[in-house]
Amino acid sequence: MRIWDVSPGYLNRQSLLGEHRELHGLHSILVNHKSGYSRHPETVRWVRCVSGLARRHAYLVEEMRLRGYSDRTPIVTRAGRIRWPKVFVTPPSIQFSLLGSKYIDRQPGRIPLPRSPQELWAHHKYSVLARDRTIYADIGRRVARMRRGADVSPMAEELVLILRDAPPSGSLVDAVEHMWGHVSKTASAEVRRAAHASAATLLQKTRELALQVNESYLMTSTALSELALFCRA
Repeated sequence: MRIWDVSPGYLNRQSLLGEHRELHGLHSILVNHKSGYSRHPETVRWVRCVSGLARRHAYLVEEMRLRGYSDRTPIVTRAGRIRWPKVFVTPPSIQFSLLGSKYIDRQPGRIPLPRSPQELWAHHKYSVLARDRTIYADIGRRVARMRRGADVSPMAEELVLILRDAPPSGSLVDAVEHMWGHVSKTASAEVRRAAHASAATLLQKTRELALQVNESYLMTSTALSELALFCRA
């Protein structure tokens, strides 16, 4: 049993659907107080964090939808503060290594596994911008000073924690506008007019065009899937 902490965008089809299946099993153990796997480290760390597990499920579902899969098993939770585990079974940087070992001679995820802090940051830029422009600028400056072979461990954990927070509406719209800039020139006049009806519509049109033209930067962005959770018409 494993619930990954890194973005679902890094998971290939088998890992993505496998985590979705195992997450439902874990959710059942916690909610129904089942004894099976109750002492497993993954189970233990999610005790009293069912709301965080439901949010992880939502992130998985948005990535699944981006890839054309449907979710017919929703997890319904009460609205309120999201509580996340305070520990990792495996640190995020090691999770990348584990995925790298799993994907030898196999199809990778939508987002390639990061080989440097610069690549890791490029994947997460718009997700961080949607949360806090000051943090976005700070991390950008730090990355600019790093050498290509620098250890990604501290940043990998930092980014996982940042993406657990819901973005404020103003910053969210700002990030989506930046993403739209990558594909706006490929949109028809009709699509450009319709896109700005709402943040949800703008992100949806951005996603559609990114998939249509295979826009490389957006196709390797965590934001392309996860921000859809927070953009609702």
